[in-house]
Amino acid sequence: MKTPILRIAGALTATVAALLLASCANPGASGAVDGAWGTLETRGEPSLTFTAVADGTSGDYSGSDGCNVIGGSYTLENGTIDFGVMHSTMMFCEDVDTWLAQAHTGTVQGDTLSVRNESGDEIGTLERAK
Repeated sequence: MKTPILRIAGALTATVAALLLASCANPGASGAVDGAWGTLETRGEPSLTFTAVADGTSGDYSGSDGCNVIGGSYTLENGTIDFGVMHSTMMFCEDVDTWLAQAHTGTVQGDTLSVRNESGDEIGTLERAK
């Protein structure tokens, strides 16, 4: 008969192994999205910063479309970022392309975040900030 300590140790080992396998099996985990994208703190250049919640399937984002401050909450499912309802200031900036304000979904391939509009057309990309 196993002692209670051995049973608890076995259960803990199985739980840790299951969690490690689950985190490896999710290619859309928050690590691929978390962090800064684009040219930070440069007026006229778009940028985003993602902050995931503990399970990595959702979180918040904030940044700039090059002119306006933007932000909101996102979800991540099967490698696709859904930007949800984006909040934005409404300033006018002459000669600034504010394409990022039209973001609907996004995907990460390596160090590139591809952003798509509501129609599914790619409207721009952001590189992971160094």
